[in-house]
Amino acid sequence: MNALMKAAGWVAAGAAVMYFLDPQAGRRRRALARDRGTGAVRELEHSARTAGRDASNRMRGAMAEAKSHIEAAPVDDDTLHERIRAKLGHLLDRPSAVEVTVTGGHVTLSGEASDEDAADVARYVAGMQGVSDVESRLASRDPEAPDQGSARH
Repeated sequence: MNALMKAAGWVAAGAAVMYFLDPQAGRRRRALARDRGTGAVRELEHSARTAGRDASNRMRGAMAEAKSHIEAAPVDDDTLHERIRAKLGHLLDRPSAVEVTVTGGHVTLSGEASDEDAADVARYVAGMQGVSDVESRLASRDPEAPDQGSARH
């Protein structure tokens, strides 16, 4: 079997030599192979640069986030209010149904949300930088109830 594989390898090598050294089409075939190889190398370089830049940006972001948690600079109420409002849009189906009040780091959440969403929101807000405590006054809302404030069709 080993001799058969060697013979097949020599036949394939001979066919490749004939293919690339063909007097009529060999020059074109060699140019195509060279161009494809160069293109593959360029694409690999581009992918490596992109992956390196992505990793660098992610590391820079993680370092900035860690630094912000370590420094724990005081956050004013208006900034904290805006951060919480922005995050509600990612946590709730109807963020407009929840009202946020911030006074000296004390956050009060009022309005309507499902029991599960209310617990998740209160837990998340409690972990935010600048929040000293959270008071949840969110009323239970049936998640299957139709959306009253929406005019979508």
